[in-house]
Amino acid sequence: MTSPEVRPSFRLAYVPGVTPTKWVRIWNERLPDVPLTLVAVSPAEAPDALRGGAADAGFVRLPIDRTDLSAIPLYTEATVVVVPKDHLVAAVEEVSAADLADEIVLHPLDDTLDWEGALPGRPAIERPATTEDAIELVAAGVGVLVVPQSLARLYHRKDLTYRTVLEAPESRIALSWPEEETTDLVEEFIGIVRGRTVNSTRGRPPTPPQPKSKRAETAAAKRKPAAGRSSAGKNPRSGSAGSKGAKRGKPRRRS
Repeated sequence: MTSPEVRPSFRLAYVPGVTPTKWVRIWNERLPDVPLTLVAVSPAEAPDALRGGAADAGFVRLPIDRTDLSAIPLYTEATVVVVPKDHLVAAVEEVSAADLADEIVLHPLDDTLDWEGALPGRPAIERPATTEDAIELVAAGVGVLVVPQSLARLYHRKDLTYRTVLEAPESRIALSWPEEETTDLVEEFIGIVRGRTVNSTRGRPPTPPQPKSKRAETAAAKRKPAAGRSSAGKNPRSGSAGSKGAKRGKPRRRS
């Protein structure tokens, strides 16, 4: 008894703040027979999810441990500070990291920004477990939070707002997958993310030229003049009828 054929599928991981809707829509249009499943992971879980086979590819935040993983940087996000709507920072369009020196700046354990030196502002007594928890503390007036803009939008509240922070580290989003598992489906998704059209041949063998149909060959042969026959000097109006007309003179009158 033969086992049933396994239907191909594609699992796409994504970290909070990334919205893969556009790419998923294009995938469903191009490969309607290959279902795409979204797998939500935290930034810390993403590399292990890819290495362990929980996902075929994923949107991650850089930097990550690139051991056994390939990654294509896609875009860089602006960095913002989340504050209550009645905060002084809400009165301006942007601030610098130095402007937050007197603020308690929350630093959640899942922070995705790569602060090389000391964080701006004053540290809180303890670090919130997640960015979502830190948002709740901002709403309670405990402090402010510096995050990538997509996370400020993801955890948006009506009583909070955010402003751009200058001179702060930025978060980069990349598409990553296991280095030894660059399958045809992974290549297909890379093409979608990079904006390749459906007719692009990159990464695929070129389509061999198709033979002409017999009808097209017959039509082409009729348009081609026969060998040894010259059409130069030929009058399209001349012919046998014209030759006879040329020999025909006026009728003679009988005497």
